[in-house]
Parts: sequence; C-alpha cells; structure tokens
Amino acid sequence: MPLVRSRSAILATVCVAVLAINLNTTIVNIALPTLARDLDAGTRDLLWIVDGYNLSFAALVLAAGSLSDRFGRRPALVLGLLGFGLASLAAALVDTSGALVATRFAAGVCAAVIFPTTLSVIANAYPDRRQRAAALGIWGAATGIGVAAGPVAGGWLLQHFAWQSVFWAMVPVAAVALAMALAFVPESRDPGVPPLDRPGLLVSVALLGVLTWTIIEAPEAGWAGTQTVVGFAASIVLLGVFLRVERSAEHPMLDVSLFRDRRFSAAATAVTISFFALFGFIFLITQFFQFVRDYDALETGLRILPVAASIALSSILGGVLAPRIGTKLVVTAGMALLGSAFLWISAMEIDAPYASVIVGQMLLMGTGLGLISTPATESIMQVLPPARAGVGSAVNDATRELGGTLGVAVVGSLFSSVYGARLVELLEGSLPSSQLVAAEDSVGVADAIGAQVPGVTAAMEEAFMAGLGTACVVIGLLCLVGAAFSLVALPGNGFVPPRREEDPAVDRVGLAAG
Repeated sequence: MPLVRSRSAILATVCVAVLAINLNTTIVNIALPTLARDLDAGTRDLLWIVDGYNLSFAALVLAAGSLSDRFGRRPALVLGLLGFGLASLAAALVDTSGALVATRFAAGVCAAVIFPTTLSVIANAYPDRRQRAAALGIWGAATGIGVAAGPVAGGWLLQHFAWQSVFWAMVPVAAVALAMALAFVPESRDPGVPPLDRPGLLVSVALLGVLTWTIIEAPEAGWAGTQTVVGFAASIVLLGVFLRVERSAEHPMLDVSLFRDRRFSAAATAVTISFFALFGFIFLITQFFQFVRDYDALETGLRILPVAASIALSSILGGVLAPRIGTKLVVTAGMALLGSAFLWISAMEIDAPYASVIVGQMLLMGTGLGLISTPATESIMQVLPPARAGVGSAVNDATRELGGTLGVAVVGSLFSSVYGARLVELLEGSLPSSQLVAAEDSVGVADAIGAQVPGVTAAMEEAFMAGLGTACVVIGLLCLVGAAFSLVALPGNGFVPPRREEDPAVDRVGLAAG
C-alpha cells in the first residue's frame, strides 16, 4: 500500500507539472488577439510569441532528457519548475512584443527540462506495461485538461484584467507543482549516462532555429525569395551535418539507430504530425472565434472545450485499447479521424452553426488526437529500458514540440500568405496604401480599420476564411498520409521486438520508501 500511495502521489505531481506546461501554451493562444491589439503585434510577431516557447523547448529537450537521466530526475524537475515560474513572472512585467518573445524563449528552456523528466519519472515508477500505459493515459488526460483549462482561464482573466494576467496566473501553478515535486518525487538516475553531446546539441539548435526562422519570415521575404531559398538550403545542409555528427559521435545526443525500431520511428512520426495539426489549429481557431465570429476571450475559451475534453477522454481510451488490440489500429484510426476533421473544417462556411457543425468538428479532432497521443507515447517508451527513460521521453517530447513548432510556423505562415494576398485583392484601391499594408500584416489591424471603414470587415472575414481553409486542407492531407504510414509501419500485436540488453543501473532510492 505505501508503494501504491507513493506512485499515486508521484503521478499526481508529474500531471500538475504537465498541466502547467500545457496551460502556458493554450492560455497564451487565447490572448493572441488581445496581444495583437495592445502590443500592435502583427501575424509575424504573434508567430514568434508562440513559437519562441516551442522552438527553445524542441531544441533543448533531447539534451535535457539526457542530463536528467545522468544527474537526477528530481533536481531536474525542481529546477525546471522554478525557472518556469520565474519566466512567467518576467513575461507579466514586460510591455513590448520583443521582450515578451524573449521571456517565451526562457519559459521554453525550462519546459524542455520539465517535460522529459515527467515521462521518465513515470517509466521508472511503473515498470509494468499495463500499469505504465494506464499512467500514461492519465498523463495524457492532464495534457487535455491543460488544453481545456488554458483557454477558459485565459478568457476569464482577459475579460476582467489586462493581458499580463495570463502570465501572472502561471506563477502559482508552477509553485504548486514545485512544492509537490519536493514532497513526493523520489530521486532516480542512471549514473552510466555518457557526457552531453555538445556538437550535436549546437547543430540541432542551429537547424531548428534556421528552419523556423525561414518559415516564419517567408510571407514577408517571399516564399521564392533569396532569403527563403537560402534558409531552406541551409536547413538541409544542417540536417545532413547533424546526422553525420550523430552517427560518428561516441555518445550521440540522438541515437539515430533507434529509428530502426518501428515502434519508435513510426510512433514518433505519428506524434509529430498530430502536434503539427493541434498547434496549427489552436493558433488559428482563437483568432477565428474572436476576429471573425466576434466572441470575446471567455466565450472563445468555452467554445474550445469540446476538443480539449475529447482529447482527455480519448487519451485514456487509447491507453486502454493499445495493449489489447495493438498500437497500429488505434493510432491509424486516430490519424484518419484527425485528417477527416481538418478536411471538414476546410469546407466550413463563415456562419456555420456552432452546436451542430463546429462542435462535431472539434469532437472528431480531439478524439483522433487522444487516440494517437497515448499509444504512440507508450510505443516510444517501450524501446528503451527504464534506466534510459529520459532519452526515450525526451525524443517523444522533441517530436511533440518539433511538430508543434513547425505546425505554428507552417500553418501560420501559409495562412498569412493566403490571407494577405486575398485581402489585397479585395481592398486594393479602397484603402490608403499604408492602411492596406498594415491590415495585410495583422488581422487585428484589419479588424480595427473595419470598425471605421465600411467593407473592410467583410473583406477581412473572407480573406481569413480563405487562409483558414487552405491551411486545413494541408493539415488534413498530411494527417491522412500519416494514417497510411501508420497502418504500414507501426507493428501489430504479433510483432516481436528485437532483443536488447537491459541496463540494471537504475537508482530507485526513495520509491519504495515513499
């Protein structure tokens, strides 16, 4: 019984930590229209406010997972939560979009330390596969709760206070998670973890930074412009360098041989695609509800609840189904549902009824995401022994954040290009050039101009729907390709995994004593 109680407390702690990280994502997304107005932030600025967090998270999570394995998961979790709270406090005190982006980068660094630690703590606390799958289902549900609570809490705060309140709110959440980590999480580590792969870390940071910067800046620089072409070429070169460095390193940050195991490579691909879709959707839907449908922030938050609730419920369902019918079937079905949802959204009319159309789209999407998340995560975690859980969890987290970072960058930039081109087509000659350029750069500016100039609001809404529709078609087709790939590549129930040598060097001091 003491062990069960200890495990329950450990699981509750990591779920609160994950809740804080996901709150930080969704609570900021709900504030994007307010930030656009109050900070004069264009679409490019908003992309960096969101992706500053995602980029630093994705770039450092692999290294952070390895370091937490080596030096201890408990201190990593404690330090990460402390830094996360301080970064949130700093974000509440700034007054420019550039300074806000800087604090978002800092918060992402801390999230990179926290997230892989939560999964490796679970892997060490729950060595049995069925128990671990159930625990991961609860962990996934906490992610869904964060997605749900963030927009509602953020909407309520924005209705009563200034935009800084969404960052102030993160401070007590981080403090609670920190206190629980100090009280309940035992120490565990792998003393045999090799030194940090510094060349691999530097090249991977450069790769993700250049690629994300190129995509976000492409609408302004031109997709066929010299800057964009050079940026993509540099990204390809850096990818080649990264693979070469990792293959030749004695102790690589990312063991590329892991991708030979289909449980790992196919599941990582599914996670990447699903979070590409989720982050891209959240970036656009908050602006759709507030700029096009004229909902306030709280109404917007409440209307996102169906997708969040369905993610939470289907994450638990996916964790139960995968050990019984196989990861292949569950993940493939989830991908198909996700792709179908986005293709449905792409055909949505501007005045589509919320209850009979939009709710159905969100439920379909959330169910698909939940069915992918837990089984794919559990598949990745099976590949490595518990002593190296930080590496597996870090790769899982990296795929999530890589997908999310690219989702915001690609979907946001694609939307910006289509929206801007359509708006200019509709309003050219109707507005002074300075106003037209400003409206093309920012939906918030177009919305403000529309309150004073007849015809601008209708043009903005039409242009917004054109950008939303194009982005959703791209996401939907990508998810359907992912479904086909999952069906072919993910192993079925009869799959016999390759034998591996277990590393017994697992320090579980304090677990049984809790």
